[in-house]
Amino acid sequence: MGKPSAERRKMPPGGHRALNRKAGKGNHRKRKAGGGIRWQYVFLGLGVLVLFSLFFYRSLYPVPVCLPLLYPLYKRQEGICREKSRRALLFQFQEMAGSVMTALKAGYAAENAFREAYREMVFLFGRGSEIAEALRIIRGGLQNRIPLETLLLEFGEKSGADEILEFAEVFEIAKKSGGNLIEIMDRTAAQIRDRIEVEKEIDLLLSARKYEQRIMDVVPFLIVLYLQATSEGFFDVLYHNPAGIAVMTGCLAVYLAAFRMSEKIVDIRI
Repeated sequence: MGKPSAERRKMPPGGHRALNRKAGKGNHRKRKAGGGIRWQYVFLGLGVLVLFSLFFYRSLYPVPVCLPLLYPLYKRQEGICREKSRRALLFQFQEMAGSVMTALKAGYAAENAFREAYREMVFLFGRGSEIAEALRIIRGGLQNRIPLETLLLEFGEKSGADEILEFAEVFEIAKKSGGNLIEIMDRTAAQIRDRIEVEKEIDLLLSARKYEQRIMDVVPFLIVLYLQATSEGFFDVLYHNPAGIAVMTGCLAVYLAAFRMSEKIVDIRI
């Protein structure tokens, strides 16, 4: 049997597990981002390409040329879906953290506090909710004598939410250091709750701007459709000739750049 490397010999106790967890976190997020193909996003992207081809070129021939645009369209829809899922999970996690803190203050051990939280989350959100499923896995792990902090860290890594992972890491440190677990976790839960509330306030303040952005996204199409309906043949010079194709390609590029910029302006995160 070969000798262990110098790096492995120098590693402190528990370092291997921490190193594996760090590597696993990156790998898991890659797996999550590249999971199964969601065909509804592919068909939606194809529909957008067909619409743009008909609008800017009055032809379907540009669709094969524009197929590389399917990837950013797909990733955009996937990101929107992931963000919605993250926000829903954070709301559920906020309720779970409150339930756990209530149980801890009532004298429950940490493991029993999470078992009680599972029953409450099933009652609030249903057995099929994401938080109930996560707590069910934690309960099963506790029955198999897996440490609670390890189960929480796995949950935080799988969730893809930094707030949940932060909660799990603080819980691990507080439990191992032997400090005032209730006070530390209460403070951490309050900070996470405040952050979620700030996100909600920002969304509320930006909701009108996002609505205006959606309107402005369709205004160019409505203007062109109106002119075509009232002045038939007005834009014919821009189609089916090299100069017109070049002009419309430039218009498409400007529109996509403006669309991307408007999304970045209203996308404010903490």
